[in-house]
Amino acid sequence: MDRDGGRSLKVVLLCLLVWLLPAPSSAAPAEMVEQTTAVVTADGSLPPLVQGRMQASVAAIAGQLLDGRRIVDVETSRAQYENIIHEVFDKVLVGYSVERVTLQPGDTTEVGVRLIPWADVIRQVDVKVAVEGMPPEIEAMVRSDMQGVGAVFTQGLNGLPIAAADWTNGVLKQSLTAFMDTHLPEFRADFDVNPETTAQVQVTVYPRLPVVRTVDLNMRSNTVPNFTLLNHRELMQEKVNLMIGVPVPFISRHQTEFCRLFAAALDETADFRAYAMHTLVTLPQIGPDMVVMSRSDTRRYRFRLEGWADFRNAKKSDQNTMLRLHLGQKLSQADEIFIQSDLYPQSVEFDWQLGYARAVAAKTQMIVRYDMKRDRFVLGGERQLSDRWLLRYEYRWSDQKGEAALRYRMHDFLSLEYVTDHDDKWLRLIGNF
Repeated sequence: MDRDGGRSLKVVLLCLLVWLLPAPSSAAPAEMVEQTTAVVTADGSLPPLVQGRMQASVAAIAGQLLDGRRIVDVETSRAQYENIIHEVFDKVLVGYSVERVTLQPGDTTEVGVRLIPWADVIRQVDVKVAVEGMPPEIEAMVRSDMQGVGAVFTQGLNGLPIAAADWTNGVLKQSLTAFMDTHLPEFRADFDVNPETTAQVQVTVYPRLPVVRTVDLNMRSNTVPNFTLLNHRELMQEKVNLMIGVPVPFISRHQTEFCRLFAAALDETADFRAYAMHTLVTLPQIGPDMVVMSRSDTRRYRFRLEGWADFRNAKKSDQNTMLRLHLGQKLSQADEIFIQSDLYPQSVEFDWQLGYARAVAAKTQMIVRYDMKRDRFVLGGERQLSDRWLLRYEYRWSDQKGEAALRYRMHDFLSLEYVTDHDDKWLRLIGNF
C-alpha cells in the first residue's frame, strides 16, 4: 500500500471512531421568567378602569424585578420579592392600602395584589353635559351622539375611595378621549369631578375646527312661481344659519338630519300645509362656505309664470314677447287639468286656453288644449330628455301647422329654445319667475 492510500485509511478510521464515541453531555439551561402579569383585587368594588391601570403598574414594577431571572431563584426569594412589590406599590397608592402580595413563579409569573380601600367610597356618579356655543337643535344632535358617556365615569369612579379620585384623572381623560373619537370626533370634551359619596361630574363639549363660516341659501320650485317663496326666505335663512359655528365634518355626518330639519321648517307653515307643499333640501357644497338648495313643490297644484321673448323676423313682431300664466290642479299623480293664459304686451291681447295633461311615461306627457279665443284644439307632447334638455311639439288642427322646440335650461330662472315650424326657425328666451 502506498503512502497516500495509508493516509486515507487512517482518516476514515478516525472519523469512524469519532462517530462511535458517545456525545458529551451538557447541563440543561435554567428556566427563566419570560413574562410578568398582575391581578389586583380589593374588598368591595374596584372600578374596571382603575383596576386596569393598577394591574399595568404592578406588572411594570414586577417586570423590573423578575424578568430574566431564574425561576428557581424567584421561588427561593419569593418573600423578599413580595415585600419589595408591596412597599413600592403601597407608596404610589392613594385611597387604598396594600394588604398582601403573592407570587406564582413560572415562565409567566403572576403577581396577585390584594387592596384595602380607605373609609368612604363613591357609591353613585351623576354626569352632566354642557354643550358650548351650539343652538338647541344642534345641541340635541350632540347629546344624542354622546349617549352612554356616563358609563365612562361610572366605570372609572363607582366604588373608588373618595381620596383616590385625583389618581384617576389620567385614566378618565384617556377613556373620555377614546369615547369622543368614536362617538363625536368633531368635538372635544373636558371634565371636572367633585368627589363625594355621590360624585358630581361636569363634562363640557367644545367644537373642533373647521367650522361653518357662511351659508348661501337657494330656494326653488317647479310647481309654484319662485317669487312666492320670498315670503319664507327669512324663516329659512334663520334655520340654515344654525350651521354657522358648527364643525364641518359634523354636518357632513349628520347631513340627512339637517336636511330634514330645514325642510320641516317650511312644510310646517300654514300656507305650505294648505297647498300640500313638500320641500326637499340638499347640501350641494359642504364646507366652511356652505351652500343649501331648497326645492318646494305642491302635490295638488301646478302654478307657473313664464316670460317668452322670441328672436325672429319682424312679420310677427307683435307676438315676439309674451307672458304665460299656467294654473293647474292635479287629479292624480299622472293627470292634470289647467287654465293657461297668454298676454302679449305689445298688442295688449289675451289668449285663454283650457287644457288636460297626462303623463304616459316617467318623463313624457301628452297635452291637449282648447283655445277659446280662436275656437280650436291644440295637441302637444313633451319629453324630458335629461335634467337640462326638453323636447316638445304641438299641432294646431285649425291651420294644420305644427311647432317643434328643443329647450335647454341654462339656470333655474332661464331657458333657451330652438323653435321651428312650417314657415320659420328662431330662438326663444324663457324666463321662469
